[in-house]
Amino acid sequence: MMVKRKVDIITLGCSKNLVDSEQLIRQFDALGYKISHDSDKPDGEIVVVNTCGFIGDAKEESINTILQLASLKKQKQIDKLFVMGCLSERYKSELEKEIPEVDRYFGKFNYNEILTEIGQEYRADLRLERTLATPSHYAYVKISEGCDRTCSYCAIPLITGRHRSRSIEDLEKEVRILVDKGVKEFQLIAQDLSYYGIDRYKKSQLAELLRRLSDIKGVEWLRLHYAYPANFPFEILKVMQERENICKYIDIALQHISDNMLSLMRRNISKEQTYNLIRRIRDEVPGIHIRTTMIIGHPGETEQDNEELREFLSDIRFERMGAFIYSHEESTYAYNHYKDNIPLDIKQQRMNEIMSLQEKISTEINSSKIGSQMKVIIDRQEQEYYIGRSEFDSPEVDPEVLIPISTPNIQIGKFYNTKIVDATAFDLYGI
Repeated sequence: MMVKRKVDIITLGCSKNLVDSEQLIRQFDALGYKISHDSDKPDGEIVVVNTCGFIGDAKEESINTILQLASLKKQKQIDKLFVMGCLSERYKSELEKEIPEVDRYFGKFNYNEILTEIGQEYRADLRLERTLATPSHYAYVKISEGCDRTCSYCAIPLITGRHRSRSIEDLEKEVRILVDKGVKEFQLIAQDLSYYGIDRYKKSQLAELLRRLSDIKGVEWLRLHYAYPANFPFEILKVMQERENICKYIDIALQHISDNMLSLMRRNISKEQTYNLIRRIRDEVPGIHIRTTMIIGHPGETEQDNEELREFLSDIRFERMGAFIYSHEESTYAYNHYKDNIPLDIKQQRMNEIMSLQEKISTEINSSKIGSQMKVIIDRQEQEYYIGRSEFDSPEVDPEVLIPISTPNIQIGKFYNTKIVDATAFDLYGI
């Protein structure tokens, strides 16, 4: 049964989408609507799906979700169904034809028109405010939109357009608002952190942004996501080393290592430069944990390329590494210029080998932490454990620290000095 004056918002895809959803939730909050986020059983008068259009699996998930909700609309269990985000930005006209049950499709950047569509007004005075869908002690802060890179495989620039940095002043105001709400940990996110400031200030300003945000009282952790390896802003390393509240952590997607693949992927960096980059980061910020991502099965990847990748991972031993199988995305450079010529079973075999290698490395790195003391923030309680993270662990994607529920005086959202007593590839155990 439909619940009047209730909005269900379903967020698919990355944390950048989550920020957009949180901003929309704040607008509905101000109008007095009851809000549910990512409910298993949406029953609101209005349902909004924030879609992802990055790769095949994400697009499939978005389309299946829309179809399920369209079925609920036919059954009159919901009244209005709106779709926003990357998928509808990219495929709006096709979606309107294929799934006409949706009341209206919005893109990546005009979702505030949803309010106009239901006869309400957008509150410009709330533009820096959000209602968090994360636990109240951490938040994602999007420092830019878009991307100026021309990687062969990536559709994101086609969806989001050119890189657009937000002003340092706006970001300071937003972080102060969140601190006042009790947020202690901030994940700075962008499609390309390395480019921050170049469009707006004519030079990289990521280091200056880090200084300014880390100076704000109440900011206990800042963490960096999605730096680009070419033209890396090395000046941030000094700031990371100097400031205790900047986590010794960086997420930098390398995608591959062989010169053949880096050239085919149009990454504007060589194998030698990549090795030098990682070594310099580790030299200048001792103890830093690096998260990276690899693409397996890009057109042209040979067994020799894959062997070089395995050697690279064995040599560098990333603290955090994820991988995904190449997806042949329409209108990308790779789609227009290369054949997707590697069989899926070969891609999957290479993927399995890479992830098996990384699991072994992760187990060894985590085991080396047994006996150490770590500062841990508690995210939640699950069955017999409190679940926390160290400065080396970003929410959702990295290992967690499990502390027995019998431990006295533990509160969610607070920091504790924790002794690590055991480890697996994916978790640490502390007391």
